[in-house]
Amino acid sequence: MAVLDGDRPGPTTLLRADMDALPLTEETGLDFSSQVDGAMHACGHDAHVAMLVGAARLLSRRRSSLDGRVVFMFQPGEEGFAGARHMLEEGLLESYGPIDRAHALHITPLVPSGFVTTRSGTLMASSDAFSVTVRGRGGHASRPEDALDPIPVACEIVGALQSMVTRRVPVFDPGVLTVSSITAGTTSNVIPETAVILGTIRAVSNPTRSIIVEGMNRVSEHVAAAHGCTVEIEQIAVPYPVTVNSEEGSERMIEVATALIGEDRTVRMPAPIMGAEDWSFVLDKVSGAMAFLGAMPKGPGPVAGNHSNRMVIDEDAMATGIALHAAIALSS
Repeated sequence: MAVLDGDRPGPTTLLRADMDALPLTEETGLDFSSQVDGAMHACGHDAHVAMLVGAARLLSRRRSSLDGRVVFMFQPGEEGFAGARHMLEEGLLESYGPIDRAHALHITPLVPSGFVTTRSGTLMASSDAFSVTVRGRGGHASRPEDALDPIPVACEIVGALQSMVTRRVPVFDPGVLTVSSITAGTTSNVIPETAVILGTIRAVSNPTRSIIVEGMNRVSEHVAAAHGCTVEIEQIAVPYPVTVNSEEGSERMIEVATALIGEDRTVRMPAPIMGAEDWSFVLDKVSGAMAFLGAMPKGPGPVAGNHSNRMVIDEDAMATGIALHAAIALSS
């Protein structure tokens, strides 16, 4: 945390940059590629830190123009560890006087460089990561009748979960359930005792989130029971709530961005995205907003998005991010 007091009284503005990496091996070919095997800044968090440090330097030089206080929040653990929630529990909103407004930026290479996009209301989805362990009975692969094979049961659960979402979730209040891993067995002639399903649930409202979470539990248990198996269902990461921009906070970001970079480069998003953010914990307590900063790299060829081991950004966009952070803090 860092605090900058202006020369005159005014609001306290919280500006945030998350700063963790992802468990990926970088394959961008950049001169400054990660030198740590299995760790890469594949979501732009290194750019977030650089932009907020740049804004802090800029605002320090313009302290005479600053009304109020700026609290700079450099946050670890966004990628599944709820670092924002931990910082709240450690007194983030009490230690620096009342926080009047909270703002954050997130880099994306899928939006034209230097553009800013956001919206009022729901911006990003909730996130619930789960594992389902299907437990049967192991045996010889040549005699499945003597065993209780969990693998076809796990496959049936995966199919049933997809059908459940399409039949139970309202199309105008969407949700996503993705199974991203199925693990079972050790060799070709052994039926294993267990099969493990890993997945994630995303929703843009709490009612839809409840429908999918409850449905995932119900379908998994009953499909397994139909075949004589049991299941063990676990939550494998801290659930993130829906990220909701306040109307006041989002309008402030849109107004400031429009004045800074122009109306043609400031875009109101028509719908939320299904990514999730632990910034949601902060916006649940403080009026504010997050916006996306476009950083599409120059040149032809496919663009790798966030969480890709080939993600790169147009670094020139960072100047817009620095200026937008500073302008938010200086705005009345």
